[in-house]
Amino acid sequence: MPDDPQHPTPPIALFPTAPPTPVRIVVADDNPVVRAGLTALLTGREDITVVAEAADGREAYEAASRHHPDVILLDVRMPGVDGISALPYLVPIAPVLMLTYSGEPETVQEALRRGADGYLVHGEFTADQLVLAVRDTVQGRTHLTPTAAGALLTQLRDANAHVNPHLPLPPTPFPLKGLSQLQSSVGQSSSDRSRFQLSAREAEIMNLIASGMNNQQIAAACFISEKTVKNHINRIFAKLHSTSRSEAAAKWLGTAPSSGRGVG
Repeated sequence: MPDDPQHPTPPIALFPTAPPTPVRIVVADDNPVVRAGLTALLTGREDITVVAEAADGREAYEAASRHHPDVILLDVRMPGVDGISALPYLVPIAPVLMLTYSGEPETVQEALRRGADGYLVHGEFTADQLVLAVRDTVQGRTHLTPTAAGALLTQLRDANAHVNPHLPLPPTPFPLKGLSQLQSSVGQSSSDRSRFQLSAREAEIMNLIASGMNNQQIAAACFISEKTVKNHINRIFAKLHSTSRSEAAAKWLGTAPSSGRGVG
């Protein structure tokens, strides 16, 4: 029987959109204004609920033990038990996303070493990026703001510079004579950047490629999507006349044969 034009039959949703997975959060920060702001921001999203607030690490542990949240947002500097000290007790309960003004490399590295699932420095992310980081943390994806990513890159460089000489070196596409340069000069100068005509963002991504990061890690470090990373890499390869990550890294670090420069 045809539809009544006055009362048409509603369409059938063959592929209904699944509602977002609810995310329950504990917010731990000693500043009540920051806690209130985070709670207001996050609870404004239909899939996110702040189940408890805490003013220090001990309160965060008690709240997490009681509520079993999906994510814990944790400040570093708090009176009583600070965030770094609380981390080993919190990570067995729920993923911990550091959310703090503390961006010192040693602090970032220690937080990640103790099990933090991400590290966001205030002032380096938008509200939408924070919400995305929270949701991604539940899914096991890591988010680092630029300061934290820089600290991690420094740690990787330092680790490379202190490779145990008694261990065999891994296979490498770089000439052996260039290894010392690879270990000590991942970050290239602005003159190198201009020589290859890379933008500041492209140079940042090229440094991360040279450090051995994959696209997912670069996306997390730069707070951009993997698709955007791939677009940047395509432009980088074109400017460096390279067809692979290893070839681009070799040219960027100066370990490629001079005859290879400028050759497609």
